[in-house]
Formats: sequence, structure tokens, C-alpha cells
Amino acid sequence: MSNKFLYSLARPMLFSMDAEEAHHFTLPALKRAASLGLTKLVQQPKADPRTVMGITFKNPVGLAAGLDKDGAYIDALADLGFGSIEVGTVTPRAQPGNPKPRMFRLPEAHAIINRMGFNNGGVDAFVANVQSSRFYQDKAGVLGLNIGKNADTPIERATDDYLHCLEKVYPYASYVTVNISSPNTKNLRQLQGGSELDGLLSTLKDAQLRLADQHKRYVPLALKIAPDMDGDQVKNIADALIRHKIDGVIATNTTLNRDAVTGMLHGAEAGGLSGAPVFQFSNTVIRLLKAELGDALPIIGVGGIMQGSDAKVKMDCGAQLVQLYSGLIYAGPALIKDCADAVR
Repeated sequence: MSNKFLYSLARPMLFSMDAEEAHHFTLPALKRAASLGLTKLVQQPKADPRTVMGITFKNPVGLAAGLDKDGAYIDALADLGFGSIEVGTVTPRAQPGNPKPRMFRLPEAHAIINRMGFNNGGVDAFVANVQSSRFYQDKAGVLGLNIGKNADTPIERATDDYLHCLEKVYPYASYVTVNISSPNTKNLRQLQGGSELDGLLSTLKDAQLRLADQHKRYVPLALKIAPDMDGDQVKNIADALIRHKIDGVIATNTTLNRDAVTGMLHGAEAGGLSGAPVFQFSNTVIRLLKAELGDALPIIGVGGIMQGSDAKVKMDCGAQLVQLYSGLIYAGPALIKDCADAVR
């Protein structure tokens, strides 16, 4: 039976549940399936190696951060055929995130709104989960570790949180993503501008070089940015990325724009909107970045990939890799192979 058919059977049950409850049901179920060897039956994409940030990815379709915030399901997710797995966002200290309910499906728009707020068990528990995974132990593939700041850390001290997390996760990462673009942590997106961005990137670049010397291994840094920016803002970020020799950029996170979901049930909920409505916003930022960056550093495209052809559009806009999250909720794991086939 095909991946699509199997997910078509499960989806009505999952969509009958609260969105966050479905999330917390699906991942443990996937882990149990993996322990029984059932995930090995998932049809895998054909090999299509791409070298990006000095790392060889077995195919260009990765998992975006946010699905597995604590790195507790790495092995099960790796069985689905991703070319890379990115987990997090993790913060220095454990935090519960925002009050529930905080995740909402908008099926009419093939969209999700979330205001999770970096709920996670803290960086020490996160690192322990990574270390215990077979994926990490066997060096079976590319593992991205996504870092953020605690909600109660003042924005002027945010760099301290990122530095703490970078030092903790560095030895275990294939690359590290610096998430400054979630709309669900107060003032976080302020770090995308001017002197705040320069200060953060300068400090993290210095730490990266120091850690590379200490661990005798260079781990690339990628910056994850928001879709809600104009051309001048994107240009300023591109200039900072080049100036500080950052290794990659992930475009984009969720949007605050609600034009596509106005009047829909849950359409006015606070939080970041993902899924189909963010597709064009993300593509616009990717095109703008590509025009500014050229080949100076690679772009990883994420946002609104709901079918294989969407992944190809991201590549045509200038991305070298793509990542999936919300599309998996609507299309299931068959989306991974569909995207890999489309861009091969």
C-alpha cells in the first residue's frame, strides 16, 4: 500500500483531534512504529546528493524545525526519507510555552496557525536526546539543531541565550540554525534588524570559530528569517550574512499576514501562519535574497510546500535545499518523496 493511501486512512482521525493533541499522538505512534520496523516499509526517495554549506545531503528535502522540538523522535523521523532532520527550537532553560490552545488547523486554506512559544525541555535534555539517537551515534545523516532564547530573557540579553545554546549543541550538530524569526516570543524579530543583528552574528561567529578550533570540526551556522520583510530589510540581512560570513540562510518562518484566511474559523487567532498561505511570501524573500547574495551563501527554502511542484518552485526562486513541516500535516509523509522526485 502507498504512503498516500495509508495517510488518507489516518488523516480523518487525526483531524478530528485538537491540533496539538494530534501532534502529541502522532510522534509517539511513529516512534512505536519505528521500534517495530514498520517505518522501514516507507517508500524512500532515490538518492540525489547535494553539497550545501560543505555538508553532503542525501537528498535536498529536509524536515523543518518545530515538529520535534526536543529531539525525542529523530530516529523515527529519519526513517521517512528526509535528506536532513532539523530539530528544536531549543532554549537554555525548559519552558512551557504559551497557554493552550495554541495550535489551530485551517483546512480550507491548507494552513496552520500556532503560537507555541518555544515550548521545550531545555538544552541539556535536548542534547541528551540527540546523543541517545541512533541517527547521531551512527552519523547516519545530516542533523540540524535549531536554537533560540527563553521567553523571559530580556531582548538585550538574547545573545547570551544563543551563545549558551550554541556551545551546548555544537559538538552534536551537522549545522546549527539560529532562529530569530518566530513571531511567538516577544520582541524576537527585533533581532533581525540593524545593530541587534550585527551584535548577535558577530558574537556567534566568534564563538563558532573558537568552538571549531576546540572540537577540531567546523559546524556551519544558518540564520532563519521571517517572511514579513520588505526589500530593504532583506537587503540589510543579506549584507549582514555576507559581512559576518554566516554559512547559510533559511527562508522563511511563519507569517503574521492574515489576508489569505480572513473570515475563516480560527483565521484571526494570534500566532504564526504556516502552510499554503505563506508560500508566495516565502518565495518573494528567497528571490530577494538570491538577488543580493548570488552564490555567496546558500538559501534553504521553507514555507507552504504542499506538493512536489512547490518544492521545484522554491528551487527555481534560488533555494538549494527545501524543508517541510505544515505540508506533512495535510499530505502526509508521501510528500517527502513527491518533493524529492520533483527536484531531482
